[in-house]
Amino acid sequence: MNLLNNLFNHPRLGVILLRWTLALLMVLHGWAKITGGVGGIEGMLVAKGLPGFLAYGVYLGEFVAPLFLLAGVWVVPAALVIAINMAFAVGLAHMGHWFDLTSTGGWRLELQAFFFVTALVVAFTHRIGPNK
Repeated sequence: MNLLNNLFNHPRLGVILLRWTLALLMVLHGWAKITGGVGGIEGMLVAKGLPGFLAYGVYLGEFVAPLFLLAGVWVVPAALVIAINMAFAVGLAHMGHWFDLTSTGGWRLELQAFFFVTALVVAFTHRIGPNK
């Protein structure tokens, strides 16, 4: 068991894998906004009494910030932008889903929770990344 524990005792690699996973998965959502637009998000914002131009912030949270995470620059601000982006996503599109389960028993908000919590973990662990 010690051999296995020692083989997988690489916290820096773990932090990098988590950061890259968050970034790559989030960039796919951003690419969908780049190719499909943010009209739906703009409509949700306006319906909640917020200015529609805030919808363009999704490009920062779902595309630019993840690119920063992949490059390893401005990791904490980029991760926090992603966390804020996810808070907006839940507030705009998922407020009624807090206690919902899917047909397979998963939490309806598990993807949003994964992105939000992972972004916070990446921000809090940035000092054990590469070259630290």
